[in-house]
Amino acid sequence: MQDDIPTLAQWAGGPEAFDKLTAAFYARVPNHPILAPVFAGMNPDHARHVAAFLTEVFGGPKAYTAIGGSHADMVAHHFNRHLTEDQRRAWVALMLDTADEVGLPDDPEFRAAFVGYLEWGTRLAKINSQDGAAPADPSAPMPAWNWGPPGGPWLG
Repeated sequence: MQDDIPTLAQWAGGPEAFDKLTAAFYARVPNHPILAPVFAGMNPDHARHVAAFLTEVFGGPKAYTAIGGSHADMVAHHFNRHLTEDQRRAWVALMLDTADEVGLPDDPEFRAAFVGYLEWGTRLAKINSQDGAAPADPSAPMPAWNWGPPGGPWLG
């Protein structure tokens, strides 16, 4: 039954899982040869903000918007950062390695949805980091990611 299908955030372990993921990820960034320069001088709350954003995107509590965040705000954080394809790929690869390290679910359906969002989001970030990127519509809704075509978690 459709009502029995957990959100991606629930399947992942809730906000705590995304807090753990981003804390471990951003702890590794300062020693990463490609990503360290991108995040030099990072706000100490950055990992928690990204965790709240990801949790909300994956169907969890709306903690990011509750503190005034929006999709337009997330887009704006990337303006004029001139992200490269190497940086985008490094971010995705490190995030996937960290997801394995912290024990995010590794079933095919969850990982397909997770990787799908990472690819989509990082490609938007790269586009919006270039000169001339237009601001996002402030009324645009937060992205809402779900299971996609498989329809729910892999149950074996």
